[in-house]
Parts: sequence; structure tokens; C-alpha cells
Amino acid sequence: MKTESLIYFSSRSGNCHRFIEKLGVPATRLPIGSHENSLIATKPYVLLLPTYGGGGSKGAVPKEVIQFLNIEVNRTLIRGVIAAGNTNFGDAYAIAGNIIAQKCHVPYLYRFELLGTDKDVQSVQQGLKTFWQRTNN
Repeated sequence: MKTESLIYFSSRSGNCHRFIEKLGVPATRLPIGSHENSLIATKPYVLLLPTYGGGGSKGAVPKEVIQFLNIEVNRTLIRGVIAAGNTNFGDAYAIAGNIIAQKCHVPYLYRFELLGTDKDVQSVQQGLKTFWQRTNN
């Protein structure tokens, strides 16, 4: 029985959504702009999210992701994080992944720039496969 799950947030720009499409794996998208996030994780998952803001940690994690993780069961089931960012932000590149990994005590599995490259897609596909094999054994 497979327990792998990928939950992601993509803003209206759709960069993370396009990355998920290229990954070709089943994934659940968090709703945009929802004041009451009704998505409840039912199995262990990896979270993929963009980094917001202009290069600092304040405001880097989208509000929808914060709302989702404020639900205890969603925090309990997170197993890892992948983040998108912009290298123009220097040390704050994909910092949302650092923030989530530290707060939720999970590994920061990967980061990629904007839409991700073909190499990023291959790396994440293989990395997730290896991660879930190790996690499920």
C-alpha cells in the first residue's frame, strides 16, 4: 500500500503548479486565498511551496500554507518540504523551505528556482521515490 503524498501551494502565477505538472505525480493543491482552509491531510505527505517576499523571512511563507499547517493533524503528517524561490534574493533563496523545515522538524528535501529545470524535475522525482522508500521501510 502506497502512503506517498504530495501537497502543494501555488499562487496565481502558477509556477509551482507547472512544476507539479512536469513531475507527473499525484498531488493535492491547497486552495488560493481561502480564509478557512478545509484541506485536511489524511496520510503522510511532502509539502511543496513557493517563497514569497522580497528576500527576507518575513512574509516568505504563503498565508494559505500557514493556515494549513496551523491544523494539528496537518503538522503531524508532514514528512518533508520542497521550496521554490528566486536566486536574486541571495541568502533568502527559497527560505520558505527553511522556515517550514525548522518549525515542523522535517527535512528540507530540495529547492528549485521559479519553474524549475528539467534537471530539477528529475532530481525531485528520484528524490521523492528514494525518500518514500526509506520512510516506508
